[in-house]
Amino acid sequence: YDAMIEHGEAVEDQLAEINLALQKTQKRLEAELDDAARYVMSILPEPRSTIPYADWLLVPSTELGGDSFGYHDIDEDHLAMYLLDVCGHGVGAALLSVTVINVLRASALRGAEFRDPSSVLEALNDAFPMEKQNDMFFTIWYGVYQRSTSTLIFATGGHPPAIHIKDEGNGPRAALLSTPGRLAIGALEGMQYAARQVAIAPGDVLLLLSDGTFEIDGIGSDMLSVDRLAEFALTDHEPKAIHAWVRSFGDGGPLPDDFSLLRLRF
Repeated sequence: YDAMIEHGEAVEDQLAEINLALQKTQKRLEAELDDAARYVMSILPEPRSTIPYADWLLVPSTELGGDSFGYHDIDEDHLAMYLLDVCGHGVGAALLSVTVINVLRASALRGAEFRDPSSVLEALNDAFPMEKQNDMFFTIWYGVYQRSTSTLIFATGGHPPAIHIKDEGNGPRAALLSTPGRLAIGALEGMQYAARQVAIAPGDVLLLLSDGTFEIDGIGSDMLSVDRLAEFALTDHEPKAIHAWVRSFGDGGPLPDDFSLLRLRF
């Protein structure tokens, strides 16, 4: 009996040590995830205080998500803007997302003419095939605004459309900007991506977004759509207001996917 008691106490001591080690490992992993999340947020751009004014909201659904975005001057006449969404969540998706953003921001993409969205997407597709990225791919909306002509040229790779809000005298209206029929980046070798061009007038608003902003289940079989989001944005296109409205459409809790919204005001 004494031997059994002694053995039981030894087992309890071992379990306590194992539990303590697990707690230390858990705290270390949580700290590392927090560091990674802070780094992901740190590479996002500062709001712009000159035309086009820019602000944004990113609310990851987990510690690390696959959404990211940016904007930067290519030269004195051209401003690039982009938002991408890597499939999945977690460390792998975040690493790929950060890598792509840094490549775009540094204009370090072989074969790309960064004032030509078609060229950028085709070069990204060549540089990031999914078979070399742990079977991960990503969608992207990439546009270039030319100040001298007040035009925006853009291309999309499997990504939701941007929302273009403009007032033509009879009140604001929203148009969806996308290029149809193009696969996500990295999904298929040798893809070609078409571009479109639209005029931009003073007072126009452009919303770049991920599918996490509108793929929300409501009550019953109701589901939010990008068209309904665009309709709401006509009344209030402030990113925090849109986020609150999207959350109210569901159960009011955390959203099932990353919420990423980039607003540019011309």
